[in-house]
Amino acid sequence: MSSRKTSGEKIRYMAYLKSNRPPPAWVIVRTKRRVMRSPAQRNWRTHKLDI
Repeated sequence: MSSRKTSGEKIRYMAYLKSNRPPPAWVIVRTKRRVMRSPAQRNWRTHKLDI
């Protein structure tokens, strides 16, 4: 991450990075593949962040 961001911006970016993960494998298995992706997931190319 570049050094021209404030610490608050970096914290927000890290929170967005953590929320962009897929659900754990045990969730997919337990729900019999009904839950395949997280509602918070986004694609870096199509959905930009509003920071």
